[in-house]
Amino acid sequence: MSDKRDKQRTRKRVALEFGPGGAVARKAFSEDLSPLGMFIKTANVSNPNTVLRIELQHNDQLISLDARVMWAKRVPQNLFHLAKKGGMGVRIIRFHSGHEHYLDLCAKPFG
Repeated sequence: MSDKRDKQRTRKRVALEFGPGGAVARKAFSEDLSPLGMFIKTANVSNPNTVLRIELQHNDQLISLDARVMWAKRVPQNLFHLAKKGGMGVRIIRFHSGHEHYLDLCAKPFG
């Protein structure tokens, strides 16, 4: 089976806030980023096809975007830190602010 994932992924741990329907009530970290989406490591996963508002900071610049949950893996809270991929993969739909800063963040490996 061929690998469908984007080859331009950058492993990067960035603090972010997310939530459905424009609310950003939950905190999590990214595990990898690409110009088209990201993996969010969280125990509070949303169902596939849910549209989330995601906000993160880069160089004191707010990056705000909407993304659709493409897949999610639920992991029990007590096993969350032992599981390899507990969280969700999201595809970016639109940027509200900080598009250039997000692309800059994706281009720099690690850090």
